[in-house]
Amino acid sequence: MDTFAGDGHSGDVFNETTPVMQTASARTAAPRLDTRAWRLQVWVSFAAAVGLCTTGLLWLPGADLDRAFMVMGYLFCLSMAFTVAKTVRDNETRRVDTPLWSAVVWGGFGMAMALTGWGLWRMEINPSYKAYLGVCWLFLISSVFTLAKTLRDAHEAALARQPSLED
Repeated sequence: MDTFAGDGHSGDVFNETTPVMQTASARTAAPRLDTRAWRLQVWVSFAAAVGLCTTGLLWLPGADLDRAFMVMGYLFCLSMAFTVAKTVRDNETRRVDTPLWSAVVWGGFGMAMALTGWGLWRMEINPSYKAYLGVCWLFLISSVFTLAKTLRDAHEAALARQPSLED
């Protein structure tokens, strides 16, 4: 039984924060900086993904049209992954983008992934080559999300270190 429930409290004693607690928390909460090792790992991972995709696409057997389609698909996916990461992060604490913009971003990302996957699936190449290109493609997309988060964290930390006009 909660003894504070009758005193105007909601009953969630352990989950409530007072305005004083929120102000103190906001003042002392400095953004954490990523370590140099983490930033190096993120950039090396992204460079490796780009390098592996580039190698696979350069040596892609088949028609030039298939190669051009796959290059466009990979670039479309790369661009849309950065856009999705930015949109998600921008709307993390409060909605700043319109629902239509979010639909365009998510729809574009879905189309990029679907069309690139369809193009890879329908290509008449060795299944092991398809697997190589598919794994490289997914590695590229996952490394984009990690890189985008790392860059955004560094940007926000730099903004937090700048003196405010109130100081």
